[in-house]
Order: sequence, then structure tokens, then C-alpha cells
Amino acid sequence: MSGRGEEVAVALFGELFMADQLARARIGKVLPKGMQLSHFAVLNHLARIGEERSPAQLARAFHVTRGAMTNTLNRLEWAGHIHIRPDWDDARRKFVSISPAGRAARDAAVQAVAPMLGATVAELGEDRVRAALSVLRGLRQRLEDAG
Repeated sequence: MSGRGEEVAVALFGELFMADQLARARIGKVLPKGMQLSHFAVLNHLARIGEERSPAQLARAFHVTRGAMTNTLNRLEWAGHIHIRPDWDDARRKFVSISPAGRAARDAAVQAVAPMLGATVAELGEDRVRAALSVLRGLRQRLEDAG
């Protein structure tokens, strides 16, 4: 990679890191009381896929350790937002699903963050955001493949 290409890469990742920090902070401020970003992310994922997942599958999906995912799942289960059941074929494994209370909490969180996210997209322009999404998806896929 040329010196100019490396500068562009460093600038891209610098912007991604800063945008990530700012987005996390802004979203964290508008989430319903007691909900953390990690909780919302898991509830949103389970609501979107509509199927049970094992804790290990969730940890892989979010690129976190199993211990970190177990901590998040324990908090969500305590709040009544998920159900954790044993695998009937292998008692060592468990399956996680979103509960009705979890779906309601996820929906409330979406309602809380949607205006802020929508305003950001409107300010940037939907066409520009769609173009950026294509680039960001490609970047994410490349990083996942290399990981």
C-alpha cells in the first residue's frame, strides 16, 4: 500500500473509532433507564432473527468472550427480558430466546433511539448514508473474513 493509501486507511479507521464512541455515548443516553447498549444489542438481535441462539453463538455474533456474553445474558434474564432453557439433547448447552417483556423493552428502546438516528440520517442525506452503508458492509465483511 502506498503512503497515500495508508494515510486514507488511518483516517478511515480514526473516523470509524470516533464515530463509534460518539454513537455509543449518544445512544446510551437515550436508552430506557437501566438498559445498557449491550442489552439493547442482544435484544435487538434476538428480535430480528426470531429464533433461539446458544450463548456461544451470541458471543460469536457480537465478537465478545463467552464470559462477557454470559454476564449480559444473566442481567437480561434477571430483568425478565430473555428465557434461557437447557438443550434437551445436550444438557451442557443452553438456548436463549427473547421474552415478551424483552420484546417490549427492545421496542421501547427502538422508540427512544429512532428519532436521534433518523435526524442524523436526514441531516447527512439518505442517499449518502446508503452509499456509506455499502462501503461499511464491505469493510465489516472483509474484517470478519480476515478475523
